[in-house]
Amino acid sequence: MRLWAVSDLHLSSVANREALGSFPVLGDDWLILAGDVADGYGEIDRFFATLASKCGQVIWVPGNHELWTRPGERGELRGVALYDLLVDIARSHQVITPEDPFPVFPHRTGDVLIAPLFVHYDYSFRPAHVPAHAVISWARRDGTVCADEYYLHPDPFPSSAAWCDALCRKTEARLDACPAALPKVLVNHYPLEERLAVLPRVPRFTPWCGTKRTHGWHTRFNARAVVYGHLHIRGTSWLDGVPFQEVSLGYPSQWRGEAGMAGYLQEVQLAPARPSAAAP
Repeated sequence: MRLWAVSDLHLSSVANREALGSFPVLGDDWLILAGDVADGYGEIDRFFATLASKCGQVIWVPGNHELWTRPGERGELRGVALYDLLVDIARSHQVITPEDPFPVFPHRTGDVLIAPLFVHYDYSFRPAHVPAHAVISWARRDGTVCADEYYLHPDPFPSSAAWCDALCRKTEARLDACPAALPKVLVNHYPLEERLAVLPRVPRFTPWCGTKRTHGWHTRFNARAVVYGHLHIRGTSWLDGVPFQEVSLGYPSQWRGEAGMAGYLQEVQLAPARPSAAAP
């Protein structure tokens, strides 16, 4: 069995949706979807149904796009209520979510616990001289503003930062409760480390790219790999001996349609197994 990952399929794009026919059959292999499958929930439901016969197990974490609420959508569910609906949809297709028990994957180099995370962002990926209350106006001065400010609502929390705080506390507690010696694959839509949130074309977009609360989680929680997306900059960075894989597909201009989606699935790369990290 092999472990694959992809993110940012953006099936709300017609070209990306039409390319679904090239999505490969993975047999018993597992597939990680690291967020931004589509805007809202309709395309997600159909895609999960399509995947049911294509791989052994799907693991999904939400990106920001799944949490968008556009006027007239399903009673305009927002925030936590929308997220809960997405979790219900995923579970109806046996897709594992951040709300489910973390599964153990039988990797050929040893078992690894896969931890799908949803911790959101809190605008803390900003320069030290920019205060929290001014971060959006600071980004706008460079012509940058994330569409989340119009479509993503943190209800019933008063702000995205407050939602992020609650999610981080909940997630830390869950990870702390996992066997420390069992190696892990941490999966999140956003990069867990600020130093990876580098966007040369839109440098002031970083406040919407994660939270400093997750700094060091890869060492604290014995990760052999971290999988993420959001940046639309595919590649692998090694930090503290751990591979961080950005696995985005992206918008139509960011990938070659003739290669098909199969060409953009990435096998998850694990750090070498450490004898001291073997599961008991």
